[in-house]
Amino acid sequence: MADKNQYLSVSALSAYLKLKFDADPYLGKVYLTGEISNLGNRRGRHLYFSIKDPEGQAVIKAAMFSYASRLKFNPEEGMKILAIGRVQLYEPNGSYSIILDEMKPDGIGELFLAYEQLKQRLQQEGVFSHPKRRLPNYPKKIAVVTSPTGAVIEDIAKTVARRFPKAQVVLFPAVVQGDQAAPSMIKQLNRIDDLDFDVLIIGRGGGSIEDLWAFNDEALVRRISELSLPVISSVGHETDNTLTDLVADCRAATPTAAAELATPINQQQLKQHINDLQNRLLAATSQTVRQRQIFLDQLVNRPIMRQPDRLYTVYQQQVDGLYERLVRVWAHRLQVDRNQLNNLQQRQEQLGRHLLQPQQEKLAMLATKLNLVSPLTILGRGYAIVQKDDAAIVHSVKDLKVADQVDLRLADGQVRAEITGVENDRSK
Repeated sequence: MADKNQYLSVSALSAYLKLKFDADPYLGKVYLTGEISNLGNRRGRHLYFSIKDPEGQAVIKAAMFSYASRLKFNPEEGMKILAIGRVQLYEPNGSYSIILDEMKPDGIGELFLAYEQLKQRLQQEGVFSHPKRRLPNYPKKIAVVTSPTGAVIEDIAKTVARRFPKAQVVLFPAVVQGDQAAPSMIKQLNRIDDLDFDVLIIGRGGGSIEDLWAFNDEALVRRISELSLPVISSVGHETDNTLTDLVADCRAATPTAAAELATPINQQQLKQHINDLQNRLLAATSQTVRQRQIFLDQLVNRPIMRQPDRLYTVYQQQVDGLYERLVRVWAHRLQVDRNQLNNLQQRQEQLGRHLLQPQQEKLAMLATKLNLVSPLTILGRGYAIVQKDDAAIVHSVKDLKVADQVDLRLADGQVRAEITGVENDRSK
């Protein structure tokens, strides 16, 4: 039986195997082909899946760290790939896997696959199906986003100067190739969108798919779809197709064609169009004048124009009739008002007599009674009122003495008297 010291722990065996894996030069860089399986275990920036042999049952775990910045395409379940990486053993559970440094589709170009995948996704979102903006017939300012050193801007400027010299071509220089191309062009698009331009041309000359790849950038494509002005894409040659061409309002095969699209009516056509409009205006004016003249002649020859007094004869008769009616109506109304006023006056007089008669009779009776007790009436029967100098009325002989001066008020006047003697009525 073997010595107990010869037995290894699981950890020791795993560490030994990991050392062997790490030291084996054939496992340090392995070229592997197979199909992606168990895709979906994505942890943040890292990708975990399996690679299986399509013709057998063999499967190996795979991982790719920071895959989004290293892959241009989107890995999919069942996709055949060509991968390069190193095989390593994971000590805690003794499993081994391949850590990928590179990966590309098997049988199809990586960039082409990435192009098709992004194209399909943007189509599903409707980025390419928004209503196309109409190019202006007479642009004043044309913005161009391209390289300042290429032939693109020169061809565009010459074509616009020849076709429509009144239009101003403004270059917004940008990087059009490489990793910095898309951010550079997006920066210029942001500037243009805040300025007053009528149309935009974006593009570059021909090249490989790698050279033109910046024009397939998702952020650039979405920014073009959001612009408020119409966009003409002129990328590469006629056979080249980019996502910028699909999202733009028009696609031009060459920079010259782009400039022609941006100036749909050239200067000569504009002059001819103006001449045509002038001729049409003169013809329309002449026709209108002739028609108005005929209409005027017809008006002048109408009987009513020759005898204008007939125009208002009927109205004059109507006015006279209305005036007579008005006089009759007001006369009738005045007579009615007069009758009503007379009736009111008569009623007032009758009412006054009816109301005053009892009071007058009562007043006469009271006057008669008052007259019976009136001092004047008594005086008229031969009586007199005796008043002393202080106007006090003398009621008794006791109020008088000899030599007093008194006034005697009679019915028809007043006399002055002196008391010469006083006699009392002994019988009282």
